[in-house]
Amino acid sequence: MSILTRPSPSVESLRRDPGAPHRHLDWSLLGLSLVLSCIGLAAIFSATKGSGPDPHTGMVARQLLALLLGLGLMAGFAFVDYRRLREWAVVFYPGALILLAGVLVMGQNVKGAQAWFGFGPFQLQPSEPAKLALIITVSAYLSSHRHELTPTRVITALVIAGLPMGLILLQPDLGTVLVFVVVTLTLLAVAGVRARYLVALLVLGMVGTVAVLNSDLLAQYQRDRLLVFIERSSDRDSGLAESYNVDQSETAISLGGLTGRGWGNGPQTQDGRVPEQQTDFIFTVVGEELGFIGASTVLALFLVLSLRVLRVAQLAREDFGTLLCCGVLAMIMFQVFENVGMSMRIMPVTGIPLPFLSYGGSSMLTTCAGIGIVLSVHMHRFR
Repeated sequence: MSILTRPSPSVESLRRDPGAPHRHLDWSLLGLSLVLSCIGLAAIFSATKGSGPDPHTGMVARQLLALLLGLGLMAGFAFVDYRRLREWAVVFYPGALILLAGVLVMGQNVKGAQAWFGFGPFQLQPSEPAKLALIITVSAYLSSHRHELTPTRVITALVIAGLPMGLILLQPDLGTVLVFVVVTLTLLAVAGVRARYLVALLVLGMVGTVAVLNSDLLAQYQRDRLLVFIERSSDRDSGLAESYNVDQSETAISLGGLTGRGWGNGPQTQDGRVPEQQTDFIFTVVGEELGFIGASTVLALFLVLSLRVLRVAQLAREDFGTLLCCGVLAMIMFQVFENVGMSMRIMPVTGIPLPFLSYGGSSMLTTCAGIGIVLSVHMHRFR
C-alpha cells in the first residue's frame, strides 16, 4: 500500500476506538423522532387538505423544511460534546432574554398573544428556543453546585428560570410558562433539592396560577379557555362558545372508534370543524382517522422515546448530562400530556403544541435540538 493511500494513525486509531462517539449513536431515538415526525406530516396534510387560502401542500412543505433544518440541528448538537454547552450558556440565556423582550416590542400579535416574529411566510416563536436555553443554563448552574444546594442557590436557580417566565407571561402565554415551571421543578428535584422546598414551590406555583387567572394579564376569553375543561359553556351550540374547540375535538376522537375512519377520510377533520386542528388539536386528526389503535400507537411511541431519554440520563457520566436529559424529557412529555389532555377535556386549553406532530417550525426545531442534546450525552458517555 502506498503511503499516499495508507490511513493515518489518528484515523485508524479512531476507527478502532470502541469509545469513539460516532460508535454510540442511539439509533432508536433518531428513529422514533423520524417516525413521529412523519406521522405529523401525514396528519398536517390531512388536516389542511383543500382548506383555506393556503394550500395544504404549502403547510406540509414548510413543516418538511422545518424537519430537515431540525435534523441538521439535531446532528449539530449530537456530534458536539454536550459539556461545551456549559460555556455556551452565557450566550444562549442572554440571547433568549433579548428575543423574548424584543418580541414584546416588535413581534406580531396573533390571537391576543404577542409571541412571534414574522419573516414573510415564516414565523419564529422565541419562547420555544428559550426552553432549551433554560434547560442548559439551569442544568449548568445546578450541576456546578450539586452537593451544595443551599436555599440561596435554589433561589438563584429560580431567578434564572423566572426571568424568561416573566417575559413570556407578558405576551401572555400561560401554557408555555407551565412548561417552564415543570422543567424547572424537574431539574431541581433531580439535582437533589429537599422535598420541603419543592412542596413549597408547588404551593407558590398554584397560588401564582390563581393570581394570574384573576388578574388583567389574561383576556376573558383566555381565562375561559383555561377553565373550559372544568365546566362546559351554556352557549356551546352557538359556535362561539369557549368550549367549541374542545366539543369538536371530543366528537372527532369519538368518531374514530377502534380502527379510525382512514387517513384523509375523517368527517370532522375534512370539514374543518376542529379549529386549529393542524397545530394545537393535531391529536384529533390521529384519533379520528387512525382510531384508538393509531392514537395508542402514537402515545406508545412517545412512551418508548421517554424511556430511552430516561435511560440516557441514567448512563450519563456526570450530573450535567443527567440534568440535560431530564430537562428535555420533562419538556417533551409535559407537552404531550397537556396537548393530548386538552384534546380530551381532561386538561385546560393552553395552546401547547404536540412535539414532532403539531404544525410549527419553532416547536420542531426546538424538539429536534433537544433530542440532539440527549444523543450527545449518549455518544460522549465514554469520553
